[in-house]
Amino acid sequence: MSIVPTPVARQPWAMLFPLFILIGFGALVLYSAAGGGWQPYAAPHLVRFGVFLVMAIVMTLFSPALAKFAAYPVYVIILLLLVLVEAMGQINGGSQRWLNLGFMQLQPSELMKPAIVLALARFYSDLPVGMVATWRALIPASVLVGLPVALVLVQPDLGTSLAILFGGGIVMFLAGLPIRWFAIVGAAGAVLAPLAFFFGLKPYQQRRVTTLLDPASDPLGAGYHIIQSKIAIGSGGLTGKGFNEGSQSHLQYLPEPHTDFVFATMAEEWGFIGGLVVIVCFALILRWGLLVARRSKDRFGKLLAAGMAATIFFYVAVNLMMVMGLAPVVGIPLPFMSHGGSSMLTNLICIGSLMMVNRWNSRQGSSGLTR
Repeated sequence: MSIVPTPVARQPWAMLFPLFILIGFGALVLYSAAGGGWQPYAAPHLVRFGVFLVMAIVMTLFSPALAKFAAYPVYVIILLLLVLVEAMGQINGGSQRWLNLGFMQLQPSELMKPAIVLALARFYSDLPVGMVATWRALIPASVLVGLPVALVLVQPDLGTSLAILFGGGIVMFLAGLPIRWFAIVGAAGAVLAPLAFFFGLKPYQQRRVTTLLDPASDPLGAGYHIIQSKIAIGSGGLTGKGFNEGSQSHLQYLPEPHTDFVFATMAEEWGFIGGLVVIVCFALILRWGLLVARRSKDRFGKLLAAGMAATIFFYVAVNLMMVMGLAPVVGIPLPFMSHGGSSMLTNLICIGSLMMVNRWNSRQGSSGLTR
């Protein structure tokens, strides 16, 4: 007989342990980014995690039927919120992305990332397998993805629009759409990329792309973020300068040390070893998410889990590449470590969805053993 209570033992600790490490480590980094204080970053970070973790746990109680039923209404509500942002959203840093709810600044485009995965998982689970290779599998799904992407681009927010495209594209790919369709889209994208660069991107977005190739060409302008981030990461060395000893963030050389560049803040103080711990924790969480998708016997659950894991992966991959100078600065926060309510909410929705599918899998397994 186990001394550990059954409700505790059956929790997905393979995911929860690295998640708790990231949250705690993130709180320490945010404490340092504030100059050695729990306010205004670290304490709200822990409180938001606690509140949204309860939400994620509640999500595990949802049945497949309820999740399917909620898919389209949730998508429509968030789409309407995106329209509301355009009409009366708060402008910050030259972008109109937020709704002021009083207790937090809500960024509806963040919520669209898991919402598009949920909607497409519902769409393809209802679509007969024989129709996956027809236009009926492509056109409606493209509309579902295209509407929010267009609204987010107007804000403008290129990073979030790419995240929505990525999550939607992964679900469409795993649903079994013909590879040639993705090849055609890729070829068309390569042809249209120059036009999009010169006529679709705003001047500051163009500078971010060109500066990626040579940050030193504008060290006090567009290249400033990348240069200071590289200095912070490189100066950390193997073991870092020590907790709360980061000069780049404390002397305010590093921009956004508590949000987009929180990894650089961490690497300066904790060094290569700290960065390795963060990357390993993310790898364990993503591995668990992919295993949940793989073990699902239900098409809806498989697509939902894989899409949610892909959404978290996009956050992590783009943020790490961005702070290391391998991708343009697009304003993607690092999950579970960056300060921000909308980002924490979105990523814990993804975690809650994965825990929900994991519970469905456990039920299917136990019912199979009893039959």
